[in-house]
Amino acid sequence: MELMNPSHEEQLVASEPAQRLSSLKGTVIGVISNGKENTTPFFDQVEFILRAEYGVSKVVRRTKENYSAPAEAELMQEAIGWDAVLSGVGD
Repeated sequence: MELMNPSHEEQLVASEPAQRLSSLKGTVIGVISNGKENTTPFFDQVEFILRAEYGVSKVVRRTKENYSAPAEAELMQEAIGWDAVLSGVGD
């Protein structure tokens, strides 16, 4: 019998979580979708709620090129300019 370790091989670097936002009012929220079916209507509703109930000024929506891979470096670079990010999946 051969046992395999399914964990990722890279060493994790310790880091602190980002500081919480005191409010969402006037913020820019990024939404990263995996692009699967049903993410669009789901994120349409999330965007509506963010704007109507929380005063978010802008919602930037992006879709990963490959639903099963990590987000592309360019997309992650763009996300640096957002106040917060939501990442979601759908089927």
